[in-house]
Amino acid sequence: MHTNAAGLKIIKDAEGLRLNAYPDPGTGGAPWTIGYGHTGPDVHPGLTITSERATELLAADLARFELAVSSLCPVTTDNQFAALVSFAYNLGPGALKGSTLCRLHNEGRYVEAAAQFQRSNKAANQVLPGLTKRRAAEAALYRK
Repeated sequence: MHTNAAGLKIIKDAEGLRLNAYPDPGTGGAPWTIGYGHTGPDVHPGLTITSERATELLAADLARFELAVSSLCPVTTDNQFAALVSFAYNLGPGALKGSTLCRLHNEGRYVEAAAQFQRSNKAANQVLPGLTKRRAAEAALYRK
């Protein structure tokens, strides 16, 4: 499966496009980020990329997270899949693996699973309004 347009919009809107590397807003440091929320050993202070490169990185990152979500939550609707990919894209697939969200989804308890998105709206133990907004959008898409 691939992330649908609604899921891609959530990711792009929440991550924003930044062509210069910046520190994680939650930690003020690592991981350094660029493009549409791309992180990794290739990202470092002072790095600058083009918008075309940002789109390439997004596509590569999405493929990784889509594969992870497909294996962790093998039965989904298009919207559930896109919401779960956005969640994993932001927090990493490890946050989905073994999570209550993943367990409830795989048990077919979709209403309860949707309520789990809102529990992941903190960074460095502080509620971030941007994460709260993103989790609400993910939950709404998941419910569609």
